[in-house]
Amino acid sequence: MKTRLLSAAFTAALISAAPLLSPAAMAQDMPAHAGHGEMKGTMKGQMPKTADTPSTRAFQAANQKMHMDMAVKYTGDTDVDFVRSMIPHHQGAIDMARVELEHGKDPKIRALAEAVIQAQEAEIADMKAWLKSRGQ
Repeated sequence: MKTRLLSAAFTAALISAAPLLSPAAMAQDMPAHAGHGEMKGTMKGQMPKTADTPSTRAFQAANQKMHMDMAVKYTGDTDVDFVRSMIPHHQGAIDMARVELEHGKDPKIRALAEAVIQAQEAEIADMKAWLKSRGQ
């Protein structure tokens, strides 16, 4: 029940941030995720220039760690493989939210980051408990 409330709070926070985070607006200016299409403003095979700031470096480190940790050994059990892959994915969201809390200024986005941390920590705990109940 607690997880559902947190998920509802997270969803509400995303909806309230919709003017800032609309998919149409993001798609125009953001690079594609992990090879899912061309990146705007770049030639194939080239990475766009990024700001070299402490927050950028922290986001890059969190993203790299998340992707490395998501390279799980697959068991062939879809449920287990999904949960094992989602734990580092959710941890990546927590790590990125912590970067926001350390460097961000906007109160609404900081509140969103806090909601992300709370919701994702609860879901990670649920997933770990589910894996443990199956001897994983």
